[in-house]
Amino acid sequence: MKPWTKNQLRRLHIYLMLNSDRRNKYIKKHHIFKEMGDNVFFQPRIIPSDANLIKLHNNIVITSNVTFVNHDIFYLGLNRLNKGNYNYVQKPIEIMDNVFIGCNTTILGGVKIGPNAVIGAGSVVTKDVKPNTVVCGNPARVIESFDDFLEKRKKDSNINYSDEELVWELFNDEKNKQ
Repeated sequence: MKPWTKNQLRRLHIYLMLNSDRRNKYIKKHHIFKEMGDNVFFQPRIIPSDANLIKLHNNIVITSNVTFVNHDIFYLGLNRLNKGNYNYVQKPIEIMDNVFIGCNTTILGGVKIGPNAVIGAGSVVTKDVKPNTVVCGNPARVIESFDDFLEKRKKDSNINYSDEELVWELFNDEKNKQ
């Protein structure tokens, strides 16, 4: 059996770290990504296969199960058609300052996100996300400006979400308005 490489052992070590703060410090200390700025919270336990092609700037939150796909191995299928010689393709991903990426999002190679952007959970990002936007969907598309999003969140900040009864009351009020 072939021994594990240093890179494989690091990936396994990161995966087994349950504490996300420790995991983030380890990722930054060992330069897992091409760049990793300050105040980056990387919650996924699986490191992208091409992490060296990902730049993370400052004040970024990447929630659970976010997938980065920097490569396209479709060349294997194309080459089997015997209609030319196709190469393996890799493209970088860059995430600018002040970005939030919701869980179960997939980000494809060749994409630049932000600054000041929010990506809703479950989105598939196939194109650049412009600064100051909120996007979601498959494929991800703009649903509102970053400033509008902040304004809504400010209103929500005045609500005590630890009060379960209040949360249900607000939910029912909203549904009755519809």
